[in-house]
Amino acid sequence: MAPFVLAFLFLFLMGSSKGQLQVGFYSNTCPQVESTVHAVVRDAVVSDPNIAAVLLRLHFHDCFVEGCDGSILIDNGPKSEKLAVGHQGVRGFDVIEKAKAQLEASCPGVVSCADIVALAARDAIIMANGPGYQVPTGRRDGLVSDLSLARDMPDVSDSIQLLKAKFLNKGLTEKDLVLLSAAHTIGTTACFFMTKRLYNFFPAGGGSDPAISPNFLPELKAKCPQNGDVNTRLAMDEGSEQKFDIHILKNIREGFAVLESDARLNDDMGTKGVIDSYFGPLNQFFENSFEADFIESIVKMGQIGVKTGFLGEIRRVCSSAN
Repeated sequence: MAPFVLAFLFLFLMGSSKGQLQVGFYSNTCPQVESTVHAVVRDAVVSDPNIAAVLLRLHFHDCFVEGCDGSILIDNGPKSEKLAVGHQGVRGFDVIEKAKAQLEASCPGVVSCADIVALAARDAIIMANGPGYQVPTGRRDGLVSDLSLARDMPDVSDSIQLLKAKFLNKGLTEKDLVLLSAAHTIGTTACFFMTKRLYNFFPAGGGSDPAISPNFLPELKAKCPQNGDVNTRLAMDEGSEQKFDIHILKNIREGFAVLESDARLNDDMGTKGVIDSYFGPLNQFFENSFEADFIESIVKMGQIGVKTGFLGEIRRVCSSAN
């Protein structure tokens, strides 16, 4: 074999060895990365408890377009990915920029914005009394930001078949769909996303989604009256909106789901089976708990389409490619 071919193979293998994320990726180059991000997230959540849900949602939306590469953070005019309809209401960019600025001051050019997003989501879950877990890092930042690439984001009005297809396209199973949807256990949504479900549901021929419990429907309509303020916020997990727990799945089973996409999880045999598995009489005797399964799914999601090794870059500021 020619020497230049051997050299190429060596470089390829070297790049491949860096192609996997790993816990403690910055242990030598920027050992304070996790403590810095944690402190910034803590301060943000103390100031506004809803930021926990905001940062968790930001991670999800980043990963579903171009992979977990921080592309949603870039500002590049009217074509910016963050302006896509599928990203409507996504926030938390200032929190990520604040953490990035502190890390640039202490270890410049080392920590990617994409990794900060993943770490911030984990810390947000912890701040909402959810489980802690180790985040594999080593992502690099993407160079592309284009709102047209977000056209296939999961939507609240998607059918269960379409939701499963969109998740499968990202390498995620129907169990991952249930568990990642359960992240709606914290945070709020706007009445804007409820209008069709409450007053013009299809294919029921208008009226309300029949999956809504009759004990819950009047409350939803009172919070989101027809022709009312579409910007009014309501909890996505009625009764437990600021605590990360399994309560959201209980609500879905009982017809108290707020979002249409959450309610659809109870219509399908596969996804309903996943939900029901957490409420069986023997579930308490198994270690494979909801929290452990959620961690597995979100870590899996955090590795969608990651750029590592020689791909991408390490941005100096998260809102702009170098």
